[in-house]
Amino acid sequence: MHTDPAPEAVADGPSERRPETLLVMARDVLHVQFGEPEFARLRTAATTAEPLATDELASPGIRARLASVEVLITSWGCPRLDDGVLRAAPRLRAVFHAAGSVRGHVDERLLDRGIVVTTAADANAEPVARYTLAAVLWSFKKVPFLAQDAREYREDLTYRDRRGELSGHGRTVVIVGFSRIGRRVTTLLRSLHEGPILVVDPFADPAEVHAAGAELVDLGEALPRADVLSLHAPLLPETRHMIGTAELAELRPGTTLINTARGALVDTTALELACASGRLDAVLDVTDPEPLPAGSPLYDLPNVLLTPHIAGSQGTETHLMAGAALTELERYAAGLPPLHAVTRRTLAVQA
Repeated sequence: MHTDPAPEAVADGPSERRPETLLVMARDVLHVQFGEPEFARLRTAATTAEPLATDELASPGIRARLASVEVLITSWGCPRLDDGVLRAAPRLRAVFHAAGSVRGHVDERLLDRGIVVTTAADANAEPVARYTLAAVLWSFKKVPFLAQDAREYREDLTYRDRRGELSGHGRTVVIVGFSRIGRRVTTLLRSLHEGPILVVDPFADPAEVHAAGAELVDLGEALPRADVLSLHAPLLPETRHMIGTAELAELRPGTTLINTARGALVDTTALELACASGRLDAVLDVTDPEPLPAGSPLYDLPNVLLTPHIAGSQGTETHLMAGAALTELERYAAGLPPLHAVTRRTLAVQA
């Protein structure tokens, strides 16, 4: 395969070079993520042409535009950068993604060509971690489920007693996946929670986990100790349905499962049975499938809280991700190394 040389780094201060740049994302995403401040930064750091942005890469007009493009800023809705796109873009040197995972549109072919690929996953991790922190703290007191009970029992406050322990003191939280988000959740939780925090991740550095105030254990050890089980692992062949019937059976009655990662980490049928029995509670921002079919019992169970995949960046929060991609563009134009480069290793384990 042809390998293009990487652009030369500038050793003596910022470069005046303004690489030709094209935005590639769904139209509704463009309107949410990019406002006048973002377009002003783009115009300062890059050369642009018409069209400034596109949601497709197959038409003759866009293929002609790609011939001179050096940088793509991508986001949700970007088509796959396949061999046809790469042939049409011989000058392409960098892809700066203004969202999280790049697996939907990038593969190793770009890295083989020496194309720099970055992700704004760090910017997206913060709102997910904060959502998770809130879900953990509320789960200690069964807030989501008591709120639903209140509609049924009204003035009869004895319904509180049906939910069991309503304290967070000394409770054990299990974090599955010491990822960007898993690390943030651990750090945020440690600042507010005095109980044990267990981390399950076969690739995590024990010293890093310890420094974050947690203990590294395997899944088999963690499950029976959990009061809250929070999932932050990527969806890979080996992690699909990693929480199934056997794993759910290991959890103590009253444990809350929180999933803000990928729905298919959990066997949905097994979870439906466990929650319908009343043994387990669940806070689910992601499901498998997504959305759930209309007949899923999870919609109606009083011990299940469903949210419509909102933990990640929403609305103005997405400006932070656009800003992260523009920072990468500015650094590239100045001959500086990327801050959040995607490598073969990280590409293989991205969510």
